[in-house]
Amino acid sequence: MRQSMTGFASRSGETEGLRWAWELRGVNGKGLELRLRLPDWIEGLEPLVRKAAQARLARGNVQISLRVTGDSDEAAAELDEAALARVLDAMARIEGAAGGRGLVLSPSSAAEIVALRGVMATGQSTRDIAALRTALLAEFETALSEFAEMRGREGAALAQLLSGQLDEIAALVAQAAEIVEARRDEQADKLRTALARVMENTDGADEARIAQELALIAVKSDITEELDRLTAHIAAARALLADTGAVGRKLDFLMQEFNREANTLCSKSGSSALTQAGLALKTVIDQMREQVQNVE
Repeated sequence: MRQSMTGFASRSGETEGLRWAWELRGVNGKGLELRLRLPDWIEGLEPLVRKAAQARLARGNVQISLRVTGDSDEAAAELDEAALARVLDAMARIEGAAGGRGLVLSPSSAAEIVALRGVMATGQSTRDIAALRTALLAEFETALSEFAEMRGREGAALAQLLSGQLDEIAALVAQAAEIVEARRDEQADKLRTALARVMENTDGADEARIAQELALIAVKSDITEELDRLTAHIAAARALLADTGAVGRKLDFLMQEFNREANTLCSKSGSSALTQAGLALKTVIDQMREQVQNVE
């Protein structure tokens, strides 16, 4: 199933006086970038969350956040006297060492000291962190599955849209081929005229140079190779859409090839009808490339 890189999922609940809420948000990106915002007091949770996400996701910028709050009586912060003493002793030693070297440190405020980790203790320190981590990780797995399912639904809609745009490109390529076939006699007359003009000025000319000029005239008016390559690109894009795994980068590269052939077709068209078909091709290709940016 095709996956989009955009998605959203959330899970919330409570256990043992704690309320928690997981939230996952994803947008497109060149690779997989995980931005985690988790409570630092739940030790060991971040690497497990990161590993689980990397196993399910291949591309995208994904923000994963967890908010945990407790009952007011349990969440009330209290001063940890032992931790405060250790912090003050360390500060005194640091200031003494700095003074011995002639350095003057700016004074620390009470607010700065209180903000240091461990100085203010909450009821969290008495909890079974391992059990809480296991429960939260199980809920994250559920949220991650919902997130992947949403990306899958969006990916399916995206694949359908891209398939329709490939149909438009195929129709325009067929239209260009019909235009080329309809004006084949006209092109032959133009080539004969060009050949006659060259032959009129061949006195003393280098035969190799004449052959080269004639070859250039023929190449500049022939878009058969461009149409063939566009047809091959269409088949390759359809195969990628049907493939499993992350194919977004391959599709993006293929869109560059589509655009290159459409540009060449326009430059070699030689007629307003072909130019219009080429411009229509470029329009659809640009629209398709915008959508491809969201494919995982």
